[in-house]
Amino acid sequence: QVQLVESGGGLVQPGGSLRLSCAASGFAFRIYRMSWYRQAPGKERELVAAITSAGSTNYADSMKGRFTISRDNAKNTVYLQMNSLNSEDTAVYYCSAKRSGVSEYWGQGTQVTVSS
Repeated sequence: QVQLVESGGGLVQPGGSLRLSCAASGFAFRIYRMSWYRQAPGKERELVAAITSAGSTNYADSMKGRFTISRDNAKNTVYLQMNSLNSEDTAVYYCSAKRSGVSEYWGQGTQVTVSS
């Protein structure tokens, strides 16, 4: 059974940092492209960052320089280090797993709230 379980969300002050984790099970994690998406209230889900099976990364423009995606294939876990957070980063953050020819898997999401 495929599972993606996000954790690490919470309430943080503007300028603060959080590290999200996504623990994967039930599929061959190391060959999947892993991504973080987010969805703010009233907005569409958007890509935050992605990392390929080879370790190549890409980021949405507004996250470049502030967020870092990484993966640990030994732990079947993908991370999102978020720094210099602001109120516009408030959203539910989702982890996804994708490879060619296979349906994308999604986690249940973790809430990140940036507020003073």
